[in-house]
Amino acid sequence: MTHAPQQSPKPPAPPYVAGHGLLTGRTVVVTAAAGAGIGAAVARRALEEGAAAVVLGDVHERRLAEAGTALGAEFGARRVASVVCDVTREDQVQALFEAAEPFGGVDVLVNNAGLGGTASVLDMEDEQWARVLDISLTGTLRCLRAAGRRMVARGRGGVVVNNTSVVGWRAQAGQAHYAAAKAGVMALTRCAAMDLAPHGIRVNAVSPSLAMHPHLAKVTTDAFLEELAAKEAFGRAGEPWEVANVVVFLASAYSSYMTGEVVAVSSQHA
Repeated sequence: MTHAPQQSPKPPAPPYVAGHGLLTGRTVVVTAAAGAGIGAAVARRALEEGAAAVVLGDVHERRLAEAGTALGAEFGARRVASVVCDVTREDQVQALFEAAEPFGGVDVLVNNAGLGGTASVLDMEDEQWARVLDISLTGTLRCLRAAGRRMVARGRGGVVVNNTSVVGWRAQAGQAHYAAAKAGVMALTRCAAMDLAPHGIRVNAVSPSLAMHPHLAKVTTDAFLEELAAKEAFGRAGEPWEVANVVVFLASAYSSYMTGEVVAVSSQHA
């Protein structure tokens, strides 16, 4: 008589990690920082790690104002600024970085803005393709370029951390536009790192597999999210703050010899 193998219990998410002053005195700019996703987790984590100021950029005006007010109430209003920023608009990108100048200028940029969606290549319209690439890839370039020029002019180095995805490495049906954009961000990260290294500016990226938050649940189905979570070694999605911890590491002096790297934040089976 054979018995069906028992499923192993899913380990719970680990406890939240306290700050250790890894970004003390830095001015951090985070795109797509409103809401409850990775960007919001990075903004909070940066403040917990001692950032002198965090500048939040997001296209969602109401949500951005709420996020800025909440962080300001908790960490001090003088340490938080919010700027409505659509990364497809060069004028708004420039305004985002101008908002960092009263704090001494951008030291760390976290490029988190991106757009996904699901569509077969058989059904995908040019407009769908272009929209995803304009936000996820070209928007990353616009912000990286704006930050890089300011960092070079100031002459004291800096750090850029881009947010990409394991889909940039791995095939997934219906994700051609998103995967192409994220693979492009990986290539952009490597090449920009070589361009900026002579100026003491490091450029790296994180590549999460699945970080669960309410806004993600709104754009896909529960069944699909459960399928993705089942592929993870821990049997669960990552917490946004677990990705933010790796972003902070890449932004900190602990990763001083790393540039042009893409670090997977994933527990997916090989």
